[in-house]
Amino acid sequence: MSDDARNVPYRGGGFSPVAKRGAGFVVFLVLLALAEWGTRSGWINNLTLPRPSDVGATLVELWQSGLMWTHIAPSLTRLVVGSVMGISAGISVGVMIGLFSYVRAGLIPLVAAIFPIPKIALLPLFVIWFGIDEGSKYALIALGTFTPTIVATYGAVDNVDRTLVRMGQSFGLSWSSIVRKIILPGALPGILSGLRVSVAIGIILLVAAEMLGAEYGIGAYILQAGSLYDLERLFAGVLILSVLGVVTSWAIGQLEKRLLNWRN
Repeated sequence: MSDDARNVPYRGGGFSPVAKRGAGFVVFLVLLALAEWGTRSGWINNLTLPRPSDVGATLVELWQSGLMWTHIAPSLTRLVVGSVMGISAGISVGVMIGLFSYVRAGLIPLVAAIFPIPKIALLPLFVIWFGIDEGSKYALIALGTFTPTIVATYGAVDNVDRTLVRMGQSFGLSWSSIVRKIILPGALPGILSGLRVSVAIGIILLVAAEMLGAEYGIGAYILQAGSLYDLERLFAGVLILSVLGVVTSWAIGQLEKRLLNWRN
């Protein structure tokens, strides 16, 4: 080896995600401070955007009166039940599409036809089929999370390195062992990434479903506040939805860390 040889440092660190704790919280604080300053100085009209401090006071009042949990509890139930139904069915169908050619040939055109339909437009039909109570809300959220989960799942199965499959075959692994030990673990990152989109769609459809025929729920609370042009209550409901989205994203992130720790 030449005397001039030297070690070259690894320069791919920028491609590895590194957690920067507190950065997102700081961004939220800066935006809230700007909004507070803008509304107090008159730069932002209070009829357009309420003061964050007034929204915070509304949230405290909701918590102290017990109304916050009264609205959050049914929303969480609807979101969990509908999403579990849609996501579990979507993963099952997506895996079958990825593994079996006849299932792929038969179902992909159907999924392509259903996927672009705005699910909110189907809510009146679901009310006719399942009634105005919880059944129609579960069905809407389930369908809304079902189709994107299918697309994410069979796409993740397709992206598994086929060299690994051939290697498993060369070692004499059975078909079921290849699916369990190679296909599913390799597809899991893509499936979990798709869950973020599916759950976000589920939250959107939850609000839409609760705005029709629901006495309690975050969507019903936002609808009531909007009809009274109560911006503090309306933005308080929107903030609750934002927190719900952040919490579900965090939960999926924790699930990814637990299930994908083999990648480290």
